Amino acid sequence: MKPKSIFNKINNFIKEAMAELKKVIWPTKKDLKNSTIVVISTIIIASIFIGLIDIFFT
Repeated sequence: MKPKSIFNKINNFIKEAMAELKKVIWPTKKDLKNSTIVVISTIIIASIFIGLIDIFFT
């Protein structure tokens, strides 16, 4: 059995990656917007909380 060349391995990897990307169910624009709002809100709330704790202890 002949070992595969590096170029064949790279080509095979790219083909498999493209096949997997076709299977992905991408989020809708609405889902993406809602998730972004949740993440940004969580970051803001956590920042305020950590800031208040910092002010309290210094």
